Amino acid sequence: MAASSSPPPASNTAIDAPESLVTARAIRRLVVAIDGPAGAGKSTIAKKLADSLGYVLVDTGAMYRCVALAARQDGVAWTDEHEVSKVAARVVAEKQISLVRDEDGGVKVYLRGVDVSEAIRARDVALGASSVSAYPEVRAHLLDLQRMAGADGGVVLEGRDIGTVVFPDADAKFFLTASDEIRARRRFEELREKGADASFEATLAEVRERDARDTNRPIAPLRRADDAFLVDSSDKSLDVVIAEMMAYVATRA
Repeated sequence: MAASSSPPPASNTAIDAPESLVTARAIRRLVVAIDGPAGAGKSTIAKKLADSLGYVLVDTGAMYRCVALAARQDGVAWTDEHEVSKVAARVVAEKQISLVRDEDGGVKVYLRGVDVSEAIRARDVALGASSVSAYPEVRAHLLDLQRMAGADGGVVLEGRDIGTVVFPDADAKFFLTASDEIRARRRFEELREKGADASFEATLAEVRERDARDTNRPIAPLRRADDAFLVDSSDKSLDVVIAEMMAYVATRA
């Protein structure tokens, strides 16, 4: 994975980092893991938390989406485990995935030299990512890539198995969730804003189907790590969620 530029100093415009956390930064930079189901707000919250901490954001879900998109580009069906695994091996070996921090503090995702930040968020690619992420060889190929991204600390990683598999010894672990209706509503509104033809009922069904697939897969199923701090974002504002998480990270520092 291409290295991003050095993270900017933590922003104090929204929530000030506790003094104990600032002191800890001078000692070591932490690995912060955020897991949770689709639609819980992980991407938005992980980006905000990384900005507040002055850390690099690593979206592991984007890596699986890139594998799904690469398979499609290569004419490989997402149901073909053997061929999808070969695509994943090639993508990793040839360093075809790059996550680059942009000037606004966000992360641009590149696949084979092309910015696919928007393409991998497409509805069907998301479902494809859920399918290919269940394959053991795909997960094995991406595991080293994910661990390398957080090896030096100072990172916020978000996904489905960060605190349970990728970084079981992460300094701070969160399990971010919300009710399935709330998550479906968020996704539905996002799709409508993009002009997609969607219904709330269909979106809710997709959310529940993906929850079942992610939770019941035999390899690295979605679950809350025993030592993960539970955050339910159903009825909380972004600022409240970030404040809770920042306070918890301070205790882990």
